[in-house]
Amino acid sequence: MRQVLTAYVHKGESQYVAECLEVDIITQGETIETAIKNLQEAVDLYFEDERIEDFHLSDTPSLLFSLEVEGKAKQYVTA
Repeated sequence: MRQVLTAYVHKGESQYVAECLEVDIITQGETIETAIKNLQEAVDLYFEDERIEDFHLSDTPSLLFSLEVEGKAKQYVTA
């Protein structure tokens, strides 16, 4: 059975940081793609000698992301 892990990627001080939320794995890279690739490699190494089924992870795909908004919020007036 395929297991799904949730990744969180954000801009650090100088590089992008990628974290796995279910297990304590954090990597970084100069681009988002590199950070994600590094995280995939780190997760593969982490589970290399483990039975992933023992971790009771989700088998339902999900996506976690954040949105940035402009500094000023629109002001709405109701009559």
